[in-house]
Amino acid sequence: MRDTRRASAVVLTTTAALTAVLVAGPAAPAATATEKPAPKKPTASAAAPAVPALVAKGGYAMDDGSTRTLFTKAADTRRSTGSTTKIMTARVVLNSKKLDLNAKVTIQKAYSDYIVDRSASSSRLIVGDKVTVRQLLYGLMLPSGCDAAYALADTFGTGSTRAARVTSFVGQMNTAAKGLGLKNTHFDSFDGLGNGANYSTPRDLTNLASSAMKNTTFRTIVQTKSTKQKVTTKSGGYRYMSWTNTDKLLGTYPGAIGVKTGSGPQSGYCLVFAATRAGRTVIGTVLASPSETARTTDAKKVLDYAFATPAK
Repeated sequence: MRDTRRASAVVLTTTAALTAVLVAGPAAPAATATEKPAPKKPTASAAAPAVPALVAKGGYAMDDGSTRTLFTKAADTRRSTGSTTKIMTARVVLNSKKLDLNAKVTIQKAYSDYIVDRSASSSRLIVGDKVTVRQLLYGLMLPSGCDAAYALADTFGTGSTRAARVTSFVGQMNTAAKGLGLKNTHFDSFDGLGNGANYSTPRDLTNLASSAMKNTTFRTIVQTKSTKQKVTTKSGGYRYMSWTNTDKLLGTYPGAIGVKTGSGPQSGYCLVFAATRAGRTVIGTVLASPSETARTTDAKKVLDYAFATPAK
């Protein structure tokens, strides 16, 4: 009788325990030492950097690969462009038919007189020297030589007189602008020293630079900090011309690869810039900064912001 009661108690205890397991479900396995807590989701501030405030009156930047807009400030307002005009000067030359970069151009007195009369930036070309087209492009883009710009316009324009050839070349610049869809851009000079009808916008200049940077020669020239070029003198000897790039981003901003400075009474201080990091290229423009230092600072702000903006 005792054994029977004892057996019944065991059965009841076992049944209750089994019922508890079935109701509660199996126990969760103990955490191991290698398990890590779930990562925290990024905050909105980490994903969206603060938009920079510029002293320049206009600015624009885009991802060169996707053409996605990364920054804007009065991006479509027309303004005087100063020597950033020379981006188009170089592009027209580099897209000329039967281009020979090693062809020699004789420097004329008219080019020298022009920079003296206009107090223009100079590559210090010497009358009578024979300078290659490639060298003129370095003189155009590094020290921003208006004499080099004049020589190129005179060489690559068409017509029986110098005036006609210059007019023809400026016409080619405007035709190229139209072909690129630069609706807010117009040139009335080969170097930016215009007569009131030389203008563009931050967006248009950025798109122009993007197009020009696809040319290997242009890209090589504009990222050159300094160069020494051997040119032929009038007497058949040679001299060396040394040119330094006016773009202060080169060598001071990581990944900077160009493009062109500009300045003047109407334009203020301008800069079209480009930089590459981890295979990503950002191209942009700031127009009408109050000083050379301000335009460089503004460009760095825009680049920092652009690279901090996640790529899509």
